[in-house]
Amino acid sequence: MGEVITFTSGKGGVGKTTSTANVGVGLSLLDKKVILVDTDIGLRNLDVVMGLENRILYNLVDVLKGKCRAKQAIIKDKRFPNLSIIPSSCTKDPGSVDPGKMKELMMDLREDYDYILVDSPAGIEQGFQLALAHTDRVVVVTTPQIAAIHDADCVLQILKRQKIRDINLLINGFRSQLVRDGDMLDVPDICELLDAELLGVVLEDENIIIAQNHGTPVMGQHSVSEGCYQNIARRIAGEEIPIPDYLKSKSIFSRFFWKHNPSKKAAASVEGGK
Repeated sequence: MGEVITFTSGKGGVGKTTSTANVGVGLSLLDKKVILVDTDIGLRNLDVVMGLENRILYNLVDVLKGKCRAKQAIIKDKRFPNLSIIPSSCTKDPGSVDPGKMKELMMDLREDYDYILVDSPAGIEQGFQLALAHTDRVVVVTTPQIAAIHDADCVLQILKRQKIRDINLLINGFRSQLVRDGDMLDVPDICELLDAELLGVVLEDENIIIAQNHGTPVMGQHSVSEGCYQNIARRIAGEEIPIPDYLKSKSIFSRFFWKHNPSKKAAASVEGGK
C-alpha cells in the first residue's frame, strides 16, 4: 500500500515543485515505484520542471471529471523507469473539482505505487485542500527568508487544526555564509519558529536553475543540491540518515526571534553541508 506525501508551502517561489520533482526522482532511484501528481490547477509547473510538457494528452482535471481513466493521464518518464507523473491543467477552475474524486484517485494509486508525491499549489485556497485529500504526510517547504517563514507558519497552523499529525519541514536555498554574516536565519532558528520536524535542507545551488531551464531534475547533475535531495529521499524511505550541522554561530535574527518567540519549541536538528 503506497504512501501519499503532499508537498506544500505558504509562499510561492520557495522551491516546492522543484523539491517534489527531485525527491520523487531520488525515491525512484532507490528502486521505489513513484508517481508525481500536480494539483496546481491553473498554474501547472511540474511537467515543465520535468521536461514532459510535450507528452500531455490528458491531465488531472480530466481524470477527476471522468473524461479519461487515470492510466490515460499518466506519463512515464523514460529517463527514470520507476517514475511517472499526472500533470495538472492550466485552464480549468479548481473550484469545480470534487475532493472526493481526488480521494478515490489516491486510493487507486496506492495500489500501484510505493510513493505518491502530490505537488500542492502555494497558499491556502481550494487547490490546497485538494492536495491534502487522503494524504499520509505533509512536507512544508520554505526558504530562510522572513516572509516565507511567516507564510509557512500560517500553513502549519492550518495543518495542525486539521489534525494532520505527520508534518515535516524542508528548507530550501540555505546559504551558510549569510548566516555567518548575521544576515540569514540559521536552521535551528527556523525549526524553533515553525515547530516542525526537519526532513532536510537543500543548499543554494545555481545548478537547480540550470536544470529547470533544461527541463530536467537536478538529480544526476553531480551538484551539491543533488546530495541534499537524495538524502531527503532516503529519509522518506526509512533510512536513518543524520542531519549534520552547518554552523554553530547565531545570527542577529536568531537572537531577535528567540527574544520575541519564547514559546516556540522544536528539535533543532540541522541538515549537513559546506
